[in-house]
Amino acid sequence: MRKFAFTVLLLSLSLVVNAQIRRPKLVVGLVVDQMRWDFLYYYYDQYGEGGIKRLIDGGFSCENTMINYVPTVTAIGHSSIYTGSVPALTGICGNNFVIDGKPVYCVEDKTVNSVGSTNEAGQMSPRNMLATTIGDELKVATDFRSKVVGIALKDRAAILPAGHGADAAYWYDVKAGHFISSSYYMDKLPAWVEQFNRKNQTKPGFDVKNDPVGVSLTFKLAEAALENEQLGTDDITDLLTVSVSSTDAMGHTYGTRAKEMDAVYMQLDRDLTDFLRMLDEKVGRDNYLLFLTADHGSAHNPNFLKAHRLPAGGVDTDAIVEQLNERISGQFGIDKAVMSINDYRVFLNRTAVKEKYEAVKQAAIALLKENKEIQFAVDFDKAACTTLPQPIRERIINGYHPDRSGDIYIVPKPQHISGGDNPAYKGTTHSVWNPYDAHIPLVFYGWNVLHGSTSAPTRIVDIAPTVCAMLHIQMPDACIGNAITEVRTR
Repeated sequence: MRKFAFTVLLLSLSLVVNAQIRRPKLVVGLVVDQMRWDFLYYYYDQYGEGGIKRLIDGGFSCENTMINYVPTVTAIGHSSIYTGSVPALTGICGNNFVIDGKPVYCVEDKTVNSVGSTNEAGQMSPRNMLATTIGDELKVATDFRSKVVGIALKDRAAILPAGHGADAAYWYDVKAGHFISSSYYMDKLPAWVEQFNRKNQTKPGFDVKNDPVGVSLTFKLAEAALENEQLGTDDITDLLTVSVSSTDAMGHTYGTRAKEMDAVYMQLDRDLTDFLRMLDEKVGRDNYLLFLTADHGSAHNPNFLKAHRLPAGGVDTDAIVEQLNERISGQFGIDKAVMSINDYRVFLNRTAVKEKYEAVKQAAIALLKENKEIQFAVDFDKAACTTLPQPIRERIINGYHPDRSGDIYIVPKPQHISGGDNPAYKGTTHSVWNPYDAHIPLVFYGWNVLHGSTSAPTRIVDIAPTVCAMLHIQMPDACIGNAITEVRTR
C-alpha cells in the first residue's frame, strides 16, 4: 500500500513538473496609427510576401473589429488596446481633455524630466491613465521578471501601451532630432539608445512623422531594443509595444488616396518584412506572439467623395464655438461660456456658468440641433436616456468620464468632418463612431495562433483579454472585453 501511495505521489509530482504554463518568449503589439481595416486589402496586391501579406495569409484575422467608444483618437486607441477598457474607466478620454477643470495633454507630467533632451518633450508619463495594461499584468504574473518596452514616434503611442510598470518607453523629440525618454523610467538613456541616436540623428525641427523615414526609424529602434535588451531570449515572457505614427501624420496631410499614402504603406510593409525576419532569427518563428491592429481609422477626404457624387461635407467647430458663446452671452450674460470643441466634445467653462450650468447646457444643445451638419447633440450626463441608435449611445457612454470629457457630445452627419467645408482641403481626420473611423484591422500571428479569420463581431477592448488568456495571466484591472477564443490553438 505504501509502495502504491509513493508511486502515485511520484506521478503527481511528474505531472506538476510537466504541466508548467506554456507561454511564448515574446509578445509584440504592433499598432499602425490611422490604419483603416480596408487597407489590409486595398494594398494587398502591392504588399510583398514577407510583411502584412504574411500576417494575413499565415495568421488569424478578426475582420469585424470595431471601436466601441467615442472619440476615436490616438491616445484612447492605444490605451484601450492594452487595457481592454474604455475612457469611462481608464480616464484617457482623448489626446487632450480636462482634469480639475484645466486642459491637459493625455500623458503630460510636470513632475518628471526629459531624459536625452533639454526641452519639455520628455515631461511625460502614464500617470493620467487609471487602469493597468497587458504589460502591467505580465509583470505581476512573472514576479516582475518580464521586460516591457514601448517604442513610437509619438509620446502617447509609446507610453500608454507600455503601461505603468514598463522598463522603458522611447519616443521622438522633433526639437532634438532623436529618441528620448522620461525620468519616470530612467535617469539616463542606455548606452545603446545613445549610440542609436548618434547613428540616426536627424536635423532638429524635421518632423520624421511626416515622412516614410519615420516608419523605418521606428522599426530600427524596435530591432535595437530587441537585441540590446535581450527581449525574448529566456523563458520569461517579454513584451515589446511598437506603434507606427507616420501613417497617421501623413494621412492627416494627404488623405487616404494620395500617392504619399501608397509610399508610406509600402515602406511599412518592407520594414515589417525585415522586422519579422529578425524575430524569426533572434526569438524563433514559433516563439513569439504578434498582433497587428490600429488605434483608429480615418474618413476619406470630403472633396474626393463629392467629386464622385458621394455625400460628404464639413463641420466648422470654430464657428460653432463663436455662435454658442454669442447665444449664451445674449441669453445669460455670461461671456466665453464655451471653452472649446475638441473631437466633437463641447467643454463648458463650469466656473463661469456656475449655478446656470444646466440651463446653459440645454441652450447650447438647442442651438447645436439647429445646425444642418449635425445629426445629434447629446447631454453627456443624459446619454443613457437619450433617443439615439443603440451603437452610438453605447459609444458615447463608454467614452464619457464625468470629470474629464466635457459636457455635450456632437454627432455629425456621416463623412462630415472638421475642415471638410474647405474646397482646397486635401487631408483627412478621424474621431467619430462611423465605420471609416471605428472599423480597424486585427490580425494575430505566431505562437499558438490558428490560421483563419472570423467576421463575428469583435471589439478593440477584446484584444487585451485575448492576449492575457493566451498567456494565462489576469486581464487588466479595468478590462471589459472578452477573449476571442477562435484565435488560439489551445
